[in-house]
Amino acid sequence: MPTKTLVTCALPYANGPVHLGHLVEHIQTDVYVRALRSLGEDVVFLCADDTHGAPIELNALKQGLSPEQFIAKWYDEHTSVFRDFQISHDHYASTNSPENQHYANLIYGRAKEAGSIGKKDVEQPFDEKSKRWLSDRFIRGTCPNCKSPDQYGDACEVCNATYAPRELIDARSAISGEPLVWKKSSHAFFLLSKHGDFLKQTVSNPAFMNPGPAAQLGAFLEKLADWDITRDGPYFGFPIPGETNQFFYVWLDAPIGYIASTEQWAKKTGKAASALDYWDENADARIVHTIGKDIVYFHCLFWPAVLKVAKLKVPEHVHIHGHLTVNGEKMSKSRGTFINARPYLDLLDPNYLRFFYASLLGNGPEDIDLSLKEFLQRVNAELVNNLGNLANRTLTLLAKEFQGQLAAPKPELGKPLVEGALAKLKAIKDAFVTFESRAAVKQILEIGYAANQFLTTHEPWKKLKVPETREAAHQSLSEAAEIVFLLTALLEPIVPELAQKLAKQLNREGLTFKRLENAAYPLLDRTARIGDPSPLINRLEQEQVDKLIVLTAPAEEKQPKAEPPKKDVAVAPSEIEFTDFTKVALKAGKVLACEKVPKADKLLKLTVDLGEGTPRTIVSGIAEAYAPEALMGRNVVVVANLKPRALKGIESRGMILTAGKGGKDLVLLDPGEVPPGAEVK
Repeated sequence: MPTKTLVTCALPYANGPVHLGHLVEHIQTDVYVRALRSLGEDVVFLCADDTHGAPIELNALKQGLSPEQFIAKWYDEHTSVFRDFQISHDHYASTNSPENQHYANLIYGRAKEAGSIGKKDVEQPFDEKSKRWLSDRFIRGTCPNCKSPDQYGDACEVCNATYAPRELIDARSAISGEPLVWKKSSHAFFLLSKHGDFLKQTVSNPAFMNPGPAAQLGAFLEKLADWDITRDGPYFGFPIPGETNQFFYVWLDAPIGYIASTEQWAKKTGKAASALDYWDENADARIVHTIGKDIVYFHCLFWPAVLKVAKLKVPEHVHIHGHLTVNGEKMSKSRGTFINARPYLDLLDPNYLRFFYASLLGNGPEDIDLSLKEFLQRVNAELVNNLGNLANRTLTLLAKEFQGQLAAPKPELGKPLVEGALAKLKAIKDAFVTFESRAAVKQILEIGYAANQFLTTHEPWKKLKVPETREAAHQSLSEAAEIVFLLTALLEPIVPELAQKLAKQLNREGLTFKRLENAAYPLLDRTARIGDPSPLINRLEQEQVDKLIVLTAPAEEKQPKAEPPKKDVAVAPSEIEFTDFTKVALKAGKVLACEKVPKADKLLKLTVDLGEGTPRTIVSGIAEAYAPEALMGRNVVVVANLKPRALKGIESRGMILTAGKGGKDLVLLDPGEVPPGAEVK
């Protein structure tokens, strides 16, 4: 087993801002890395900006900047966003560095010596006016399929047809507008076709990559194409040793940025002699990449073959994640759902997004959806109401009523609660280190539900009011504080800022998974007082989410919308007497458990605490609007004095109030932060 681990994210291109799609990968990887650190593993987390290529050179030119000035601007933006989202890179580099040039030359030289570099003449489009060779993205013309004008050189954005640049009608340079001229140039190729057996063996190993994407590489493996690794100048990149006016293609030197970033980290920290302490083929280390499913070919075929030829370490594992959709659709600027990271940070707490992403992400390449409705509901129900409220009401009452002093342990009361939580530790740790954060979140929430139910059962807020039962209240609050302390370890990979805040409020050093290896009840030193508590995190409000969409929508989408058709106008209901309304008893409740009703697609069975000692069972027709797990811990408004009625053989004692048209368009009414049983007026 290697003694150290190096983890990387894919390199963001230095041609624009970081958006919420980028953060799927960086948050997921950060959760993984923080869990490894908590376990006491020797792990380094590295990344860099991908900085070379024609798009960067041309966009810099448009802004009157040198390429170096252009990429420096985006470097500052990228690193500040990652820092504000608490992404814990040990080092963040740039591929436009002396270290990257050194390793690009080294790898090219070793591949050449090994006979894996060949030369071929390539006919390419050329712009005589700008004196530039043109990639597909810099060619425009009329689609040969649907005849739509002003389409790219390789694909039509109207009919989605793909084609070769020569097939484009009236093809011209997007830079100068001049017609294309086709010329031949000699290029260097990495002979990928020589490495078929090695690559088939590599990608078929489930430890290396997920079997789903591996199967999709099958067609490529049957007929491996050699890889053009050079570009003719002018080109923003590294010149190729021994060649005239030719440069390494960005896709050669970009992944080498992982190695260059390691070299810079080694120089900066002195924790390694050089990058080869990790990247030499015989190094006592494991390499883990995380990437999106759109760049699997480069990282799982081209890159392993290049490393093997260069006598460098092939990654042990490539974790592949899916894309981000927003409200069920591809991110769209026209709909205002292409959300950049900095506007998000200007409006919302980064902990909301870290928690929400962690609650959705698994170890497969499936897409995840930022449903803004579910985002608000889950953050409030799970992070704020379940975990945050547990910490706040426990520590606040201890500080206010007992000056922060904890009661001595009472095993017969608190030991079952703590041992039940500790029994989940292995599953939580295993989930974190296999990129299954959603499974870890589920287990953590169950611990929170159990602790909240413990407090609901013992009702310390009521017992505080009676002198004879104050000590019982003190005892139950002190036992619940054990779970709050445990949360400092469980939440640290997901929301590190909140875990640190909890540790400070407890006046303790936060726990780690390493410290918990042989943990037993009690976890807390009961002789030391706690610190000053405060709410862990504020509720996410609907207007905040609405502002996020308004802020990112184009100007034309921000205009006041036309008056809706009259059929959508609500009709005033028939009037009732005030005395009729006073017959309805509305109470606040907290959902303790929820499950689907068999053979009833629209019904959910909820267990709701109404502050009565025994929770009620309520059957509600909200299954189309809410998944069961989204309701756990939610505060709800309940009609508490309805006569019991049987629904699908289940006795339902109450009604949960919602607003909306019905079906998927239902929203639960929220009574706010009030205890179960409080009257709603």
